[in-house]
Order: sequence, then C-alpha cells, then structure tokens
Amino acid sequence: MDANYILYLGRHTMETALLMSAPLLIACLLSGLVISIFQTVTSLRDSTLSMVPRLVVMGIATLWFGNWMLQILIQFSTEVFNQIQSYGQ
Repeated sequence: MDANYILYLGRHTMETALLMSAPLLIACLLSGLVISIFQTVTSLRDSTLSMVPRLVVMGIATLWFGNWMLQILIQFSTEVFNQIQSYGQ
C-alpha cells in the first residue's frame, strides 16, 4: 500500500461522507430557515416550534434519501473490502 492510495482512500472517504450527509444537512438548513422566518414574522418564540418541525423534516429526508445513501455506503464499503482483499493476496 503506497502513499498515493492512502491519500486516495482518505479523499474518497471524505467525499462519501459529504455525499451522505448533504441531503440531511440541506433539509435541516432549509427547514431552520423557514421556521426562523415564520417565527420572526409572527413573533413566536416557542422552542418546540423550532425543534419539532426540524425533527419531522429530518425524518422525512431520511426516508426519502435513505435508499440512495445506503447504496452509496454499500458501494464504498464493497470497494474498500475488495482493496483489502487484493492486498491480502
């Protein structure tokens, strides 16, 4: 295993982590923005009003993008284990 492969694996790991977390982070960001605007317009400062919709949006986003995220993770894991197997021989 050379240094170039270790750098490639580190970069590929970071890209995979970013791909898997991006849909959930974007959904949380957008829901937080909408909730903040709603709270500013209506002058409501209830903490449950900001937390419960975010949790609901995160759950919906997980259900919506979960299959895609699992496919990305399985593809990455398969690639890593195949590389480990090839170095073991």
